[in-house]
Formats: sequence, structure tokens, C-alpha cells
Amino acid sequence: MSNPVSLEDVPFNRFHRLLALRSSGGSFVDGYVLSIIGIAMPFLVPAMNINSFWESLIAVSALVGIFLGGFVGGSLTDRFGRRAMYFVGPILFTVCSVLQLWVDSGPGLFILRLLIGIGIGFEYPVATAFLVEFLPKKARGPRLASLSIYFFAGAAAAYMCGQALIEAGGAEGWRYALASTALVSGLLLLIRKGTPESPRWLISKGRTVQAERIIRQIYGQGFGLRNLPEHPKPAKLSVRSLLHAGYGRRMFFVTTFWTCSVIPVFAVYAFAPKVLDALHLDAQWSAYGSMIITLMFVVGCFVATWLVNAMGRRSLLINSLLWSGLALLLLGSFSEQSSWLTVALFAAYAFFIGGAQVLQFIYPNEIFPTEIRAVAVGLGTSVSRIGAVVGTYLVPMSIQSIGIGHTLYFAAGITFVGLVVSWLMAPETRGVELCKASSLAPQTGPARQPSASPLHKAT
Repeated sequence: MSNPVSLEDVPFNRFHRLLALRSSGGSFVDGYVLSIIGIAMPFLVPAMNINSFWESLIAVSALVGIFLGGFVGGSLTDRFGRRAMYFVGPILFTVCSVLQLWVDSGPGLFILRLLIGIGIGFEYPVATAFLVEFLPKKARGPRLASLSIYFFAGAAAAYMCGQALIEAGGAEGWRYALASTALVSGLLLLIRKGTPESPRWLISKGRTVQAERIIRQIYGQGFGLRNLPEHPKPAKLSVRSLLHAGYGRRMFFVTTFWTCSVIPVFAVYAFAPKVLDALHLDAQWSAYGSMIITLMFVVGCFVATWLVNAMGRRSLLINSLLWSGLALLLLGSFSEQSSWLTVALFAAYAFFIGGAQVLQFIYPNEIFPTEIRAVAVGLGTSVSRIGAVVGTYLVPMSIQSIGIGHTLYFAAGITFVGLVVSWLMAPETRGVELCKASSLAPQTGPARQPSASPLHKAT
């Protein structure tokens, strides 16, 4: 007996929970991998006698790898399928992490970290595409948003485990800290075993029989292609579709808001103690301030995950960029004021930017069709990492040359550029079926109505 229920309206079930765990595990490993090098760096540099040139390259190697892996991984994911690419990242993490036990030079470590970054670049498009193509529409936003929380959880775990391994391992402790990623990524490989291919991707390639079989295996014999709101014929779309017509406009929106929200975050997160020191905070305030800022990044992502359905995507993004930009602007204006005000404004920035952070995974997955979804996420990842590298590189020089106040004004200006672009271009995709949200045709229905917020009446 057939079931008339759309697969986007079925209750969140055991398969969805397992898939969310499989994809969230990738974000956890990403946070762990990117953070563990910061803990090991002070010990590995003298141990291997690495000069400042290779130290700098090693510091940015993973970001460069993410840039390369994001675009290539997205393109391969759309071409060869989600399932095949789902294992590339964990394999690279595991192999390269183990090899760090024997690395003996700066160039060698740079290559291993670059490959690990490429693995992270693969993770973003494939893991998010898998989630969005299987999840019911009510769970789509919160589950994609939660990936940012798992990233910070992985970063926190890296700090705790890394420090413990360095203390226990003596002179070679930093090697064990770097190699510890293999345990986490190895577990992720086991968890992902048995993941089926995405029916939406199979349909986009004309493989409807396989898609029907997978739907029945997951949801039961009463379900089939008729329950999946997806166009039955493959659309004539390619990577070039990201650069012209309506999808070119959407790609501009995604890459702009993503980059504008990432640059200040990387600068603040990477140089929090240096920035706080430039704001004349003493050592105690600087240490506590760094911890509070990190905590508020996590809290902001938690709150944004809860609000993404209640407030809506567009309203959440606009409010996030507005209030976080204002916090940076006030920081620049009151850079000579009291310590508590400085920490409070930084904490406010970290909290409010959570909305833009979680939407980095949601928007590109919802507003691009199956045929180019992963490559859109990959391109957004790559372009935003260019901004992250540039921002991270320029912050120390900017503080030294133009001062902390003007540096913060510049960061606020970048955030406001993202705000203006989002105000003009951000669509509302809450409660919209995936095929409609990714279509260039005008949307109709209740989901198009803006949610209540301080700004939405003006938008």
C-alpha cells in the first residue's frame, strides 16, 4: 500500500539520527585537527629545529588545504556521488595523523598538514549535502546548524587531550598529540560504514531504480520516488551554472556573506590574546577574556541553532551581521576604556556572529539544486578560506601599523558589507521543500512570509 507522505515531512527517525551523527562526527574531527596543531606547535618547532618560514607555512597549511579540497571535493562529490566521497576525509585524517609520529622536518609536516586540510575541504560539501538531501525539512536547519557546535566541541577536546598527551609523553608528547586524531577519525570511518547513496543524487544522474530501492530500504515498502519531492529528470546543470544567471547571483551572495563573517572570526579567534593585549588588558584579564570569548562563540551557535526555524534564515542572518558588526564598531570606539567593557563587547560579538556561522552550512545546501549542491558548498568553503588566510595574516601587521581601534573599524566594515549583501539578496527558505528552495522559479506560499524580528518589517 502506497504512502502519500512526502519524505520531507516524515518524523525524524533512527536513520536520520545516525546520519546526523555520521556527518557531525566529521565536524568534530575538523575542529580537533585544526586546533591540535596550535597546542603542539610550541613543542615541535624546537624539537625539529624549524625556522620561522616553515613555522608560518605549517600554521596556514590546513587552511590552504581546505581551499584546495573544498572546490575539488565539491566537484567530485557532485560527479561521483556522496557515498564515495564520504570516506575520503576520514581516510586522509587517519593516514596523515599516524604518519606524523615519524615526521622529522618542516616540509614533511607541511605536506601532511596540507593533506589533512584537503580532507577537511572534502568534508564540508559531502557531509552537508548528505544531511540536507535526507533530512525532513523541519530538522534540516537545526541539524545543519549544529555542525558548528560539533566543530567547537572538537576544538575543546583537542585542547584537553593534546595537553594531557604532551605532559604524559615527555619530549615526544607533541607527536602523540598530533597522531591522536587517528583514533577519532578511525572511529568516524567505522560509524560511516553502511551509509547508502543519496536518492536525490541518483535521480539527478537518471538512476531512478537504485533511488527507489534505497528509499524503500530506509523508509519501508510503502514509500518510493513518488514520496520524494525532487524533479524526476536530471537538469542540465554544471559547474558553470554557478557563474551565470540566477545561480551566479546566489553564489555571489553565499561567498560574500560567508567570507565577510569568517574573516573577523578567524582574526578574533586566532589572535584573541594579542588583540586583548593591544586593548591594554592585563595578563589576567586577557586570559579570562580569551576563555569567555571562546565560550560565547559556542553559546552563540547553540542559540542560533535553536532560532534558525523560529526566526527564519533571512532574519537570523541579517540580525547576526548587524549586531556583531555594531559590537566591533563599539570596540573600536571604546578601545581605551575599561577592561570589563572590552571583554563584554568581544563576548557580544562572539555571541551574535553565531547566526552567520551556522548559516554558512545551511544556505548553500538549500538554495542550490542536487546537481551542483556540493560544488557550491565547496566553492563557498574555498573562497571563505582565502579571506581567513588573508585576515589571519594581516591582523598582527594591522595592529602594529594602524592601531587596534582602526583594525576593529576595518573588521566592522567587512561585517557590514556582508550585512548589505544579505539585506539585498538573502532568501527565506524555512519550511520550503528542498527542490523548491533550490529552484530559480518564484516561491509561493506561507514559507515566503518573513518571520517577526526587529528588522524584518524593513526588509
